[in-house]
Amino acid sequence: MATAARTFTRTITRSTPITSTFRTTATRNARSSLTRQTFQTSSRRGYADSAAPKSSRAGLYWGLGLAAVGGAGAYFYLNNGGVTHLKESSSGETRGIFTPTKEDYQKVYRAIAKLLEEKDEYDDGSYGPVIVRLAWHCSGTYDKETGTGGSNGATMRFAPEGDHGANAGLKAARDFLEPVKQQYPWITYSDLWTLAGVCAIQEMQGPIIPWRPGRNDRDVSMCTPDGRLPDGSKEQSHLRAIFGRMGFDDREIVALSGAHALGRCHTDRSGFDGPWTFSPTVMSNDYFRLLLDEKWGVRKWDGPKQFQDGTSKSLMMLPTDMALIKDKEFLKHVQRYAKDDQVFFSEFRDVMVKLLELGVPFASKEEDRMSFTPSA
Repeated sequence: MATAARTFTRTITRSTPITSTFRTTATRNARSSLTRQTFQTSSRRGYADSAAPKSSRAGLYWGLGLAAVGGAGAYFYLNNGGVTHLKESSSGETRGIFTPTKEDYQKVYRAIAKLLEEKDEYDDGSYGPVIVRLAWHCSGTYDKETGTGGSNGATMRFAPEGDHGANAGLKAARDFLEPVKQQYPWITYSDLWTLAGVCAIQEMQGPIIPWRPGRNDRDVSMCTPDGRLPDGSKEQSHLRAIFGRMGFDDREIVALSGAHALGRCHTDRSGFDGPWTFSPTVMSNDYFRLLLDEKWGVRKWDGPKQFQDGTSKSLMMLPTDMALIKDKEFLKHVQRYAKDDQVFFSEFRDVMVKLLELGVPFASKEEDRMSFTPSA
């Protein structure tokens, strides 16, 4: 049922002539109505790890020598915007160095999209939301004062960081992407996880997110301390402290919060329970509209404080979500996004690009970013 609904919404959206990267409000409302019905009748409850060797010229010469005596293919993780692979012929001689192109990254994108389509046993029929969460959490550890953290490193592969409470459940996303890493071993985990986040957003009917490679995998010594990611039980001062450390302003905080249109919480991970919207596998501005239009009350249960919608009593909001409508500076952006999904998509796209690039020492320029074609 979940796969059928997702295919139907994709057909509706992509059979309509598109003159921009955004979908029309009318189409989104029709899709939201369908997914609301499907979700209410058939949803499944739930929620929505070594480092690369350091680059050196000596290492490259060593690799060339190995290839010359018939050794296996060697991989070199370089600080030149990507990973290169020494290609060899059947007789074993070196044929040159492979530098990934946009088409190579598009192939990686397609492999991720194919898995998202085929593996529908996760929450609400899609791994998409948890893949977005992986990209978000591996990037959201950045500290602008120390220059540490961020997506450059993929240090969540190691227990100190992978075991942080905020990262509970993300092993499912890392494991999901492992076959793609095996198929394309030249891509770093750091680039793979962020590219997968872009893919998941686009495949769930979100905006086109420009992306560029250049992240390097790091070892366990670069793991970030716990406490750098948002705590859903807090309010606006916490949000400004966490996001301000990364360099985001109020508008950007609200835009990034719009990712809560996707996925759900689990009692065995965050302690919270339930989805934010009726269509948790479709990117939309529903999160903002529901914040404003629904009457939210504190849920009476044995878990942590969370809010419940008064109409269906099947949706939830966290204290950090409610802070967006209690704070007047946050509220004005919630209202803008609830009113116009194109405004939300445009600003979410820009802030997502910023998030995924925090702390990355790119050799490439901003104009070198790539845009990938979603699956048909």
